[in-house]
Amino acid sequence: MKISFKTHPIDIILCILWGILLLPITLLSMNGILRILFGLPFLLFIPGYILLSALFPTKKGIDGIERIALSFGLSLAIVPILGLILNYTPWGIRLETVLLSLFYFIIIVSIFAFIRWKTTDPEDRFFPSFNLTFPQSQNKIDTVLLIILVISILIAFMTCIFVITIPNPGEPFTEFYLLGPTGKATEYPRNLIIGENASIVIGLANHEYKNINYSIEIWLINQTTDYNEPTHTNETIYTHMWFMDKISIDLNHTTANEKIWKMQWEYNYTFQIKRKGNYELTFLLFTTPTDEYIRYEDYKSIAKQKIDNAYERTYLELNVI
Repeated sequence: MKISFKTHPIDIILCILWGILLLPITLLSMNGILRILFGLPFLLFIPGYILLSALFPTKKGIDGIERIALSFGLSLAIVPILGLILNYTPWGIRLETVLLSLFYFIIIVSIFAFIRWKTTDPEDRFFPSFNLTFPQSQNKIDTVLLIILVISILIAFMTCIFVITIPNPGEPFTEFYLLGPTGKATEYPRNLIIGENASIVIGLANHEYKNINYSIEIWLINQTTDYNEPTHTNETIYTHMWFMDKISIDLNHTTANEKIWKMQWEYNYTFQIKRKGNYELTFLLFTTPTDEYIRYEDYKSIAKQKIDNAYERTYLELNVI
């Protein structure tokens, strides 16, 4: 049994209606399954199909199967191009901007497709027809190619569903930072008098997708940099490395938000330096338990090893008079 539509471009009308239904489902954050079912064809099929309808309103040259296959290919080309254009606009690439730009693209191209379809000879117009029986082709190669095409489309569709429903987590990382005493990235204590109390804010955020017991070691380092002639590189010589303090904190994973920054853990750390000179107050972050050290003891012999083994490092340059 064969079903066809000859009097109206039902395929173009359905594509427009599909987009109209998708808008409230997506923008109102309705059921996730509905968003996937309506969103995938909207991204992977409809843009290419509408463009083909505008370019080739007749049934000559491109048959139904070829039109379906090319629709997927063109859609995969159109969507990234629209995304690239959006990237250079003030609106940027967001769910709303991508959805609306695709919707406007489909509406505009559909108008041209509808006009071209109406001005085409009725005998030559392309109209969708559905054969509810599997085609009996005399050419076995055509039959095999048709089966491969159908299987490929199904695999691509299922792959997209898998990628969307089971998203790959982002790169794990830890935010480790220092702020001034007012909680801003300004007014860091840099010039101190010997024995003077100074304070900074240590910040930490866990985006590692697991619970971590962090260790923060604070070291006062006196170092020099020498130029190595044979290797043509600068080498750091650690003259002194005094242990100052250690802080342990257990943090659960928190999701990073690119739009809104939110602190997870901050600590007001007060210190004083009892030696004159130029130093680096170094903060070493570790994600595993570390050894215990004696406060104000000089551990310059393990300085390079400690710094190289740290997960992250930040420091504050000090001039003590």
